[in-house]
Amino acid sequence: MTVALETLATEEQNRATADIDQLTPLDIVRRIHQEDAALTAAIAPALEAIAQGATWIAEALAQGGRLFYVGAGTSGRLGILDASECPPTYGTNPEQIQGLIAGGPSAVFRSVEAAEDRPELGEEDLKTKNLTSKDMVVGIAASGRTPYVLGALGYARALGCRTVALACSPHSPISAAAELAITVVTGPEVITGSTRMKAGSAQKMVLNMLSTTAMILLGKVYGNLMVDVKASNEKLRQRVLRIVQTATGEAAEAVAAAVAAADGHAKTAIVMLLGGVDANKARLALEQSGGFVAKALQKLGQENEKPKN
Repeated sequence: MTVALETLATEEQNRATADIDQLTPLDIVRRIHQEDAALTAAIAPALEAIAQGATWIAEALAQGGRLFYVGAGTSGRLGILDASECPPTYGTNPEQIQGLIAGGPSAVFRSVEAAEDRPELGEEDLKTKNLTSKDMVVGIAASGRTPYVLGALGYARALGCRTVALACSPHSPISAAAELAITVVTGPEVITGSTRMKAGSAQKMVLNMLSTTAMILLGKVYGNLMVDVKASNEKLRQRVLRIVQTATGEAAEAVAAAVAAADGHAKTAIVMLLGGVDANKARLALEQSGGFVAKALQKLGQENEKPKN
């Protein structure tokens, strides 16, 4: 389906910035800031759809499926960014959440613009990942018309995958191609057609909501603490200690000892300290509770209340 660029909301000229080339640096920045300030309001009408998409992501991952973000240009890079940040933040396997970009990995660093015009490449990229009906695909396109994304969504839906479209233009082809549409109408860009700006910022905000909500639903957050964080460097090792201390209120020495016994896993250390058990029992309680700290602690509490023979 071909959609003329001049009909897209993201391609309209922004009258509020028509004189931006005549402004001082400070006034340019102020004008950009004014335009960006409207983005949270633009996202508000899509919150129910975003929540539904996040629920589907959590369900797919819980059932052994994977999440694929698919996009071209800025949209593809944003999907890759969100996918790449989940393993260190939430301890996910890198295979669980992946980003695909038209033109392949090299397009992350150097634009391969022509690749987005071929819908068959979207299908081929998913085929190389051995996509199954358990997986989920989120197609991202500011214009809502990118052929690469349309090809990927069409293939995924034909396989029986749940599909979501994230677009910044209303009534878009990708929204029609997906089972669920998330439409955030960001309007004309500061620089006409430069959708890396408002549209890109809004897409990043929505992707943050999708992945963060899904991770919360999967038990990777306790309170508002990232308890599955991977302690892969010194900063993150210190973060794990702070997370465990915040969650338990224990002294630094006790926290350090528990984290060491838990092999650096914050979630296990928290259950050890709050449940009064060793690392093995904490791991077992978490396993039996689907990885949820609160449920594991509840289970341990119930076991402690059982009468002993």
